[in-house]
Amino acid sequence: MTSSLPDGYAERLLSTMLAIPSPSREEAALARYLLGEMRELGFAAGLDAAGNVVGTIDRGPGPTVMLLGHLDTVPGALDVRCAGDVQYGRGAVDAKGPLAAMICAAAAATGFRGTVAVIGVVEEETPSSRGAMEIRAAHDRPDALVVGEPSGWSGVVLGYRGKADIEYSVEVPATHSSNPVPKAAELCAGAWSALVELLGPDATHASFDLPGATLISFTGDMISARARFDVRTPPGFDTAALMAGLRARLTGGELRLLNSVPACRSRRTDPVVRALYRAIEERGGRPCAKLKTATSDMNTLAEVWSVPMATYGPGDSRLDHADDEHISLTEFRSGIAVLCSALTALPALLGSS
Repeated sequence: MTSSLPDGYAERLLSTMLAIPSPSREEAALARYLLGEMRELGFAAGLDAAGNVVGTIDRGPGPTVMLLGHLDTVPGALDVRCAGDVQYGRGAVDAKGPLAAMICAAAAATGFRGTVAVIGVVEEETPSSRGAMEIRAAHDRPDALVVGEPSGWSGVVLGYRGKADIEYSVEVPATHSSNPVPKAAELCAGAWSALVELLGPDATHASFDLPGATLISFTGDMISARARFDVRTPPGFDTAALMAGLRARLTGGELRLLNSVPACRSRRTDPVVRALYRAIEERGGRPCAKLKTATSDMNTLAEVWSVPMATYGPGDSRLDHADDEHISLTEFRSGIAVLCSALTALPALLGSS
């Protein structure tokens, strides 16, 4: 499926991408590198207002299929090295491996009819998702979307929980520690307790269908304190009601919803899911549907784009952000082949949906 690419090109592309540090808000060097590579591969490519790299290949009349991954990684440099079949480096699975696979598959899918757009967005690892927000605001809606995150070469992610990023800050007059009036740190601690109580005893990060909360940070003293909460939300969750309930339980201070995105979920009958399933089966794999309890740019785009979509990419998501982040090159090549076959099949499936 990758015969139109030079021998070893995909592996060299991935290794070079890993060698270019790109923590969130520092993606420019990687974007410039990919801009040149995509143009060499025949893409019409450029950078948009947010710094996203956008490349398109027009292969005649047909649908527009978008393959969207992210350029940024979490902080923390790792040695970039290859040991046998294993490529190490920050972003190997989250998510330079999936993005590299998308670039290679789009270039190699000469049987695809339509327009394929490959996009590397910035700041996916931040609460703002600024890159994906720019794409949904300024880019034409595609006919189908594949988001690049590690699913395993034979896995397809159908959905993600949503999230709400909440901040609570409070200031009170200075007083002695023995004074029975509430202190700022105590009020912040009480806000966390109130949030946990509101979500209920079954709240957990282990289930797609239940909410789960994390205390991200807590700083302050008796006079001034601030806390950040991360709430992961299931489909249909009422974030506004949660905020109202939490405000009703707080004494003073400022409660802010910093960012919110709802959960998203595709069906197994979705044309993108069907195309990926078929491509996995063609390579002898058994497709596995997955639901993720975290979030991705699929949430951000599904909020405004009602189009066939799923998330796919080579790599083991258990290695996201890990100190030994790595990807099997055999799996990486399989991911390219699956994406190439899925692209080729998608026009017919979209026409029949």
